[in-house]
Amino acid sequence: MSWRRIISDGVSPGRVGLIWLVTTLGIAAFLAFRMTGEDRSVFMPGSVIDGHHQIALACDRCHTPFGGVRQQACLDCHKAELAVARDSHPEDKFTDPRNAAFLVRLDARRCVACHTEHRPEITAVMGVTLPGDFCHHCHADVALERPTHKGLSFDTCASSGCHNYHDNRALYEDFLVKHGAAAPETLPAALPERNAWISQKGFERVSLTAADADGPASAGPELTSAWAGSAHAGAGVACSHCHRDGGAPWVDRPARQVCRSCHELEYQGFVGGKHGMRWFVGFDSMSPAQARLPMKPDALSRSLDCGTCHDAHAVDVRHAAVDACLSCHSDQHSEAYARSPHFRLWQLEMSGKGKPGSGVSCAACHLPRERRRVARAERIVVEHNQNANLRPSEKMIRDVCLACHSLAYSIDALADAELVRRNFNGSPSRHVPSIDMALSVAKRVPVKREEGSKEP
Repeated sequence: MSWRRIISDGVSPGRVGLIWLVTTLGIAAFLAFRMTGEDRSVFMPGSVIDGHHQIALACDRCHTPFGGVRQQACLDCHKAELAVARDSHPEDKFTDPRNAAFLVRLDARRCVACHTEHRPEITAVMGVTLPGDFCHHCHADVALERPTHKGLSFDTCASSGCHNYHDNRALYEDFLVKHGAAAPETLPAALPERNAWISQKGFERVSLTAADADGPASAGPELTSAWAGSAHAGAGVACSHCHRDGGAPWVDRPARQVCRSCHELEYQGFVGGKHGMRWFVGFDSMSPAQARLPMKPDALSRSLDCGTCHDAHAVDVRHAAVDACLSCHSDQHSEAYARSPHFRLWQLEMSGKGKPGSGVSCAACHLPRERRRVARAERIVVEHNQNANLRPSEKMIRDVCLACHSLAYSIDALADAELVRRNFNGSPSRHVPSIDMALSVAKRVPVKREEGSKEP
């Protein structure tokens, strides 16, 4: 009904104005309430990529009022990752005056030149929102420099096993030549042994027993027994160190900052990954119900924190390495783990029939053990940020796959999507010729490629 009709039916202009004012104020109040709350979905112009969907409503982490997306907002989360990857297309490559001509073709000085959120209709798997030929704009003459690339179509640059825009640590030519010689597909597994280390200095690092338990009388004997056999007791961490942190009153469920006080490296990895990134922006814990991957129905209401995977009393890292993962994840890759060669190796190690480090758990690949310098000593720590080697999957090669497999097998296996879904139960059905190309250049011999093939 039009305003003119309302007036003609006897409603005064003053009342119409009042109705308009009340309606406008109501809408403004609703929008203001939604803007100050956590749920700001009403303002979303479109969905975001898989890697950001959990924090999509933390608008002010990336956006500034009337200023668009801050470049620093991207670097706050991804700068360290790019440094480790030795970013092959860093910002200074495009700010170098000698490369000014390339900016006309692709102005990649800011992350949003290639990664534009809220545009699902043009967003590829890796969050890239550029046409598939964007590599060609700068590398059109690559076939002149590298005869091995002659005849390849422009959209094969980013094919699995060839090139990644930022991270080529396992794919650059010298590395392919060094590790590309003929070798057994599978080698004896040898994961480094964890050497647990904690950073807090407020307690004596001597092994404790059940007699040293200093919890309240209400603590059941089963908790005391579990603690006495744990890594915490072995490192001299008593009940009071966590439940009465710093002499504060007893707390039955300590806050996550208590875990962080000893496990800072693990905490930083956790908040950088999919499981803990909501903490990083100040939101509450993630629940499996918020995931885009299939999850088990009975796990949807869980709240993910340190204790979800790690029982603070038993501290059983074996549970955290497999059972904790499979209690939530229900995608094809996860469900196929129990039928995989990796799981068989894990069973052998857990039964004592396999050598230490020979089992391959979920965590062995997705939360791998890494060598780091900590307090002037080399430590084996677990990388709790699964984004560090999740996408693109070739990031897994150096730190994960090469511990057990040859480079050639690793590249071919990761390029086979169906094999990945089967959790590597079987052999790769395709071959990526990147190593062949690199070796042919090193040896000055022609590359063997199927006639008419344009796919690497």
